[in-house]
Amino acid sequence: MATNNNQQEEQNTIEVLDENLSNMGRRVETNKKAIYVAFGGIILIAALTFGYIYLIRNPKVEKAYDAYNQVEITAMNNDSVSAAEYKKVADQYSSTDAGKLAALSAAEAFYNTGDYKQAAAMLEKFSTKDKVLGANATTLLGDCYVNLKNYDKAIETFNKAIKECDGNPQIAPRVLLKEAVVFDAQKKYDKALECYESIKKNYPEFTLGGGVTLDSYIEREKARLGK
Repeated sequence: MATNNNQQEEQNTIEVLDENLSNMGRRVETNKKAIYVAFGGIILIAALTFGYIYLIRNPKVEKAYDAYNQVEITAMNNDSVSAAEYKKVADQYSSTDAGKLAALSAAEAFYNTGDYKQAAAMLEKFSTKDKVLGANATTLLGDCYVNLKNYDKAIETFNKAIKECDGNPQIAPRVLLKEAVVFDAQKKYDKALECYESIKKNYPEFTLGGGVTLDSYIEREKARLGK
């Protein structure tokens, strides 16, 4: 009787073990399928990324620079032609660095022709991570607003340029001078005085040239304010 019980227990143990092994096998198979699907997805994404970079993006980037360089050669010293041609490149290749550079070049050309509205529109399309280039572009945008007599917008844009250049001693004082001129046009002489005094205090090495000194401008603003 004991032998029968032992045999029954062994049989039950074997059945349980078989069932556990079967379940484990099914789990392993399920996990393998999940791994294969995930791995397959990674390969597909990598293939698509590779294809985009080498079959679409890189050729487009090369075409953009070729188009930009062609304008550099053919439209040299002709702002009207340059403005139109650079704009075409900027519009067609807006997502590329060459397209963004073309937008800046178009803006400069439009500015030189006196089309400040179009110049401002092109500058709005320009972006860069380079602080100096970005600050100079923003300063030019401010100049556009000055010529369009949108003085409040010009001051706002000049302030942005000063922040972007992070106190660059070649850019910040020049922009502050532009702000002072705008404030004078608005008869905000106290604000203009602040700009001149800021230059003198924070950028003592900066000079105006032509024998003109900051002190002369400071005295002029004080006289206007009755100081």
